[in-house]
Amino acid sequence: MLPTRTRQFFSPTILFALKSSLNRCILPGFGALQDGGLLLETPLSNSCTVRLLSTTGVSRQKDLKHFKAGAEKRDSVDDDRTRGNEIYRMPHPIWSEQEVNTVEVTHQETKTKVDKIAYGCVQFLRIAFDIVSLYKVGKMTENKWLNRIIMLETVAGVPGMIAAMARHFDSLRKLTRDHGWIHTLLEEAENERMHLMTALELKQPGALFRGVILLAQGVFVNCFFVAYILSPRFCHRFVGYLEEEAVKTYTYCLKCIDDGTLPVWSTRPAPSLAINYWRLKEDAVMRDVILAIRADEAHHRVVNHTLSSIHLNEKNPFSPGQKKL
Repeated sequence: MLPTRTRQFFSPTILFALKSSLNRCILPGFGALQDGGLLLETPLSNSCTVRLLSTTGVSRQKDLKHFKAGAEKRDSVDDDRTRGNEIYRMPHPIWSEQEVNTVEVTHQETKTKVDKIAYGCVQFLRIAFDIVSLYKVGKMTENKWLNRIIMLETVAGVPGMIAAMARHFDSLRKLTRDHGWIHTLLEEAENERMHLMTALELKQPGALFRGVILLAQGVFVNCFFVAYILSPRFCHRFVGYLEEEAVKTYTYCLKCIDDGTLPVWSTRPAPSLAINYWRLKEDAVMRDVILAIRADEAHHRVVNHTLSSIHLNEKNPFSPGQKKL
């Protein structure tokens, strides 16, 4: 039998163990402040009450920082459209100047039939899209680049979300663990969407363009969903090769900027959304944004080739926000 008044410091684990063991225990919530802590009165019976004092005072709680606020976080430009959005975003790589400038165009060798089919599909789509979009036909202006980037990123954000959804449902259906894949796939989907949001800061597509996006997304979402159900390995290899092409595209874009064919982007300030998202310098220009996007694509390239090469039930080798080029 507990005494009438018992004072004890409890950890959250002990607190919940006590709650489960005493059926008549009711936790009404935190009460008033006492001695720099939080007072919790828990009636155990008609004659006894346990008063719990938290080990973390309010003054200490004010000093706690968000998990993404590390030493590498810099002062950033803020405005009404971006203020406060950081806390809702998933972990993602923050690239250093050295990292964004060391990205290379690479290619994963096709070793199996699945690899060859995936690579063939990507090459077919690349050639078809280049023809339809008149890529490298005439001068590639900033407007043509924006059209291409917007169209590509509306598609690039699909695979990660579809794959995460498929694995989520598979985990629920089979009553098994996911082994950490879902968070990496969702991070990829959001990262690609942020590429799109950045491009939309510079241009808003018209009605016809939006109609094409709607049609392309409808077709690709359904095709990729069916393909992922049939062969996740094929889909991740497909995305890996797709990201290889994305790195090629953004590398060519950087070449155009450096050659002087895109004079506006060599001096145009980066959108505040991009500065906040990638923690760029306050005087960053569009070239810095393209460098960061290319690094993201190189990261997705490695992630998807890796996921395609391991077993579906193996542990995800990538931690949240991990950088891999």
